Amino acid sequence: MKHDLNRSSRTAGGSRKRLYGGVAAAVVLAAVGGFGLAKLTSGPPAATSEAEEGEKPAGAPDAVEMDAQRIAASRLVVQPVSSTGLASEIVAQATVEAAPGAQAVLTARAAGSVSRINKRLGDPVRAGEVLALVESREASQIAAARSVAAAKADLAAKALARERRLYDQRVSARQDLEAAQAEYAAAQAEARSATAAVGAADVSRDGRYVMVTSPISGRITSAPASLGAFVQPETELFRVADPSRLQIEAAVTAADARRIRPGDPAVLELNDGVTANAVVRSVTPGVDETTRAATVVLTLTGGEGVLQPGQAVRARITARQSLSQGIVVPEDAVQTWEGQDVVFVRTKTGFVARPVLVGARAAGRVEVTSGLRPGESIVVKNAFLLKAELAKGEAEEDE
Repeated sequence: MKHDLNRSSRTAGGSRKRLYGGVAAAVVLAAVGGFGLAKLTSGPPAATSEAEEGEKPAGAPDAVEMDAQRIAASRLVVQPVSSTGLASEIVAQATVEAAPGAQAVLTARAAGSVSRINKRLGDPVRAGEVLALVESREASQIAAARSVAAAKADLAAKALARERRLYDQRVSARQDLEAAQAEYAAAQAEARSATAAVGAADVSRDGRYVMVTSPISGRITSAPASLGAFVQPETELFRVADPSRLQIEAAVTAADARRIRPGDPAVLELNDGVTANAVVRSVTPGVDETTRAATVVLTLTGGEGVLQPGQAVRARITARQSLSQGIVVPEDAVQTWEGQDVVFVRTKTGFVARPVLVGARAAGRVEVTSGLRPGESIVVKNAFLLKAELAKGEAEEDE
């Protein structure tokens, strides 16, 4: 009996050992199979570089496919970014003005009534072209004075020739010849003066009108002249400006003016989002007594035809003297997506939302400390439309 009990105990122990061994073998096989399955199903490691983030394939969750036609229709403004730093940017209000010699104010050179108007507001004009005629009594008097002076000069010339012949024949005295020479010189001077008066008044050939002539080529930007109106010589009739020769005058504080140097780059921003590049030409050495602001004169380096004289713009001047590291973008370019600050970077097929780390904010500008590289193109205006496209895509996927 005791022997049978011991044999049963040994049999049960052997069974438990075989059971434990089978379980251990199953665990090992499961671990090996799981490792193989994981190795077969795992893809390549995710790209973490910023360059690969900007080139995500079409259809990525944070990418928006958009061609050039749709970009233009959506009024998205895409610009390359550069390393400037928020501390080096000076934002100022500026006015577009015609460059010296590129604008002319036209008046009648003599009092009279406007009898003819050849050009209207906005018309192109050429240098030397007659814009209007003013019928003037002074013009006739100036023309008559020229005719009288010319007649006197002709008579003096004939008298001098006669006296020279008589002197050569030893008929008249030398003093008579010298008197004739003096009279001729005086008549010539009077004739030149009368001719200069005709030219200064721009009198017509018939001596009836004073011509209003443009000294430069350009377009008429102001035309207060009225047909039949009696005008004085100081009355403005037209204003002509050459739109291709412009300068921008920006008002900055005295402290900012000390940081700006000729040659510093600038960007001009219009209300509709259009931009133009410029460069600092000069900075006034003092400040205006009324506004307490210094004037910075900028010259366009691109974007001709975009600006017009009298237009108000915003100038962003980059003072290279205090250049700091960092990329500065408009505040509208930074959007919040899935709890992160992102900007939309241009790709070959559209745009991709790139997470960025932002720093200081000032005057509608944001400093991006990481996530962007100089030279990359991002959406700087109407970026919220791309954010709406991403939200729309997620909503469609949820459905």
